[in-house]
This record gives sequence, C-alpha cells and structure tokens, in this order.
Amino acid sequence: MHIVYIIQSINHPNKVYKGHTSNLKNRLYRHNKGETISTSKYKPWKVVFFACFNDKYIAIKFEKYLKTASGIAFSRKRLL
Repeated sequence: MHIVYIIQSINHPNKVYKGHTSNLKNRLYRHNKGETISTSKYKPWKVVFFACFNDKYIAIKFEKYLKTASGIAFSRKRLL
C-alpha cells in the first residue's frame, strides 16, 4: 500500500507538507522527531489528509499533482 499524505504543523497552521510513504505512522513519527530537514523547524505535525493507492507510480503522480499550483488550490478547497 502506498500512501499520499498531507500534514499540518500544530504550532504553525499555515505550514503544510505533502509526501508519500508506505508506513504513515512511522513517517509521522520521523517528521515529529525532526529527522526530516524540511519539516523539523515546524514540528509537531498532525495528519490532515491521506489517500491509499495500490500502485506506487499513481501515488507519486498524485503527490506531484498536489504540489502544483492547481493541486495546491484543490487541496485547500477540498482536502484541508
């Protein structure tokens, strides 16, 4: 199973991060431990959205879409 997720900083609600993983619980733990450079400054984080995919490449494609201008607009309107 491949998971695309959006996390939001608890202390800085305007900060969100989008990624993909096969183990969301472990990945969130690593974000909150500060092991990811791009998210360590704004920890702690909470999951606000996730979607599961059987195909890794479709998951990666969806994650990349969420990082585009139209994907950001979509996620703000429909997912957050």
